[in-house]
Order: sequence, then C-alpha cells, then structure tokens
Amino acid sequence: MQYILTAATVHHYATDLLLTHLALTDYGRSCPATTLLTVVFAACARLTSLFAAALGLRRAPSAETVRQALLANLPELDLLERRCNRALRASLPKLGRRRLRLAIDLTLLPYHGQPFQDADELYRGQVKGGTTHFHAYATAYLIQRGQRVTVALSYVRQGEDLADVLQRLLRTASQAGVRPRLLLLDRGFYAVSVFRYLQAARRPFLLPVPLRGRKADHPQGPGGTRVFAYWKRSGFSHHRLTGPQGRTATVSICVHCRNRRGRRGKHGRERLVYAYWGWQPSAPGPVSQLYRQRFGIETSYRQMNQGRARTCTRNPGVRLFLVAVALLLRNVWVWLHWVVLSGKRRGSRRLRLEVLTLKALLQMLWQVASERFGCTDEARTERPIPDRLRS
Repeated sequence: MQYILTAATVHHYATDLLLTHLALTDYGRSCPATTLLTVVFAACARLTSLFAAALGLRRAPSAETVRQALLANLPELDLLERRCNRALRASLPKLGRRRLRLAIDLTLLPYHGQPFQDADELYRGQVKGGTTHFHAYATAYLIQRGQRVTVALSYVRQGEDLADVLQRLLRTASQAGVRPRLLLLDRGFYAVSVFRYLQAARRPFLLPVPLRGRKADHPQGPGGTRVFAYWKRSGFSHHRLTGPQGRTATVSICVHCRNRRGRRGKHGRERLVYAYWGWQPSAPGPVSQLYRQRFGIETSYRQMNQGRARTCTRNPGVRLFLVAVALLLRNVWVWLHWVVLSGKRRGSRRLRLEVLTLKALLQMLWQVASERFGCTDEARTERPIPDRLRS
C-alpha cells in the first residue's frame, strides 16, 4: 500500500509541536496562536521577515498585530530557551538506549547594530559578514544515520566560559535521553577549562588542535602545539596546557600525516593534529575519518539558514525564537524521513531523501498559508497607471 503525506498534515504536525511545547497563546480574536505560527512558517519558507510575510498574505492580520502577538508570547530569555529545548526533545525520533556520538559547535549570526539591553548580548569574533559582532548559539547535534537531529540549543553571551556552555548543552541532551559515548568538538573549545570539566565528568572527546607557538625558523626552534606540525610520520603523544590562572590540563595528541593529492588545489604533505581523551584510537588514520562525521553539524546550520525567517530587531528573544523554529522544522523534516518516508529494508530502513527535500517541506508550509489567507497580488498606488503598463 501507498500513503499520501499532504501539506496540511505537515503543517498540522509542526503547528501542534510548537503550540504544545512553546506554550503559545492567542493574542485576542484578531491573531490566534495558530495564525501566528502560519505567518511565521510563511516567513521561514520565503526567507523574509514576519512583516513582509504578513503583507504578502491577503487576509492575514496586519504586520503590527503579528509583531505584537509574537512579543506577547515571548517570556524572558532563559525560560524561552528551556521551552525551545523542550520542543527539540519532542521532535526527536526514538533513540533507544544506545550511546551515540554528539557534535557540538557554535554558530555566529552577523549583527549590525547596538545591543538591546545588555552589552554581553553580542558575541565578538573574527570578521564575518562585514562585522565582528554576532548573536551566538551553541548546539548539540546527534550523529546517527537517519537521525541527525539537533538535541540541544543554548544562547551564548560574550565572555561566557565555554565550559559552562558545554555543561548546559550536555545537561539538556541528557534530559532528552542522549548519553554520548564520544563528543566531537570544534577547535574553538580547545581550552583548559573545557578539558578540566570534561575529564572531571568522564566525557571522552576529540577535537582539532590550534597550532600556536614558535615556528621552525625561530632561533630556539618550534614551540607550543606547533611542534606537532613538523612531524614527519604519524603518531601519538601528550601535551600539557596551562590556563590563564595557572590551571593545567593534559590531553593526548594524535598526528595524522598524509599527502594532499590536490585537495583544495594544494600538494605536498599535511599534518592533521587532534586532541583526545577518554579513549584509545587504534591508528592515526581512522581518527581523521572519525572526526569528519562532525561536519554534519555544519550542514545543519546551512539547512537552518534555509528556513530561518529574517529580522532586523534588536530583541535577542525574537532572534532566538526564529533560530529555534528553523531548527525545529529541520528536526521535523528528519523525523518524517525516518518514521514516515523511509522504505523497508531487512534489519534497517532505506532513506529516500529525494522524496521530500527540506525546501519542498518549507514550500508545503507556504502553500497552506497561501490557501488559508490568500496571496497579495496587487499594490495600491496614489498615481495613475501609465498606458504602457496596461495590458
């Protein structure tokens, strides 16, 4: 037998998920919570603002009403973050009791403007998108075939210790029943405080090593972690880090030497240096192959931006809400493929991603919004229409 997955079904499931776990309420009779989410989904599908989405729907509430309805449903930032994580947990497939791998990273969304209330709302980083100011979000991403979903989301402030951010993410992931056997971290988490926390919590990890210290042409020779960049053969070692307050941490080092063979237009030898703890790899080669699985979290950020409504507001709560909605829609897409759209295969499931792409799912949400409220296909003007524009 074959079954039909309709746009109305997808819209109903996503709406019910957000209504239940984000605790959205009606804003009077003019803008019920379901209407608000329909406009939000339309903005996500068209990659535009809620203001533009409301103007593009003929019978939708006014743009100002939609804005006021959204602000009335947003609590303070910490409570909003807990509600978003509760919705993310509800969107996960059944994971069982397996110990899985988690990828953890920061995504920085460029911001051109002033803080809303506190200066630490804006995260400082290297130049990207013509600015050094960002709204930063940390996510934990499950690495499992057919179930690559975001399990935790956290807002990151300037000056916040990444060990605290990591602890917050792992606590949220544990509430979702995820007990990772290995953490794949971004190189930005290479810090003494992070290592001391993970070692105290008995959490195995793997991450690249930033190359710092003296170079080979220095009179005293190479120093710091740059020593590993001049190894001739692959191998293992140890390295001790010293933090700003004199605290130290010791990690194991894996160096994988290989030929570039024209990768990224380069030739010659390259050294991939990794830090790990809590487990023992069999050889340096499989370590780099294992770490490549972390790059799926970069794909989740790309897909998040394919369904994230745009905004120019300074309110970090609105921005967090829109990021969470985009991640939730991506989780819904993964859940549908695993539970509904996958084919049968002995001992497993056959994924058919071509049946429903993420863009097609977003188009379904726009289709429901346009059928419910109608599309605006005209613009009012105070000047007469020239004859050359008349048909």
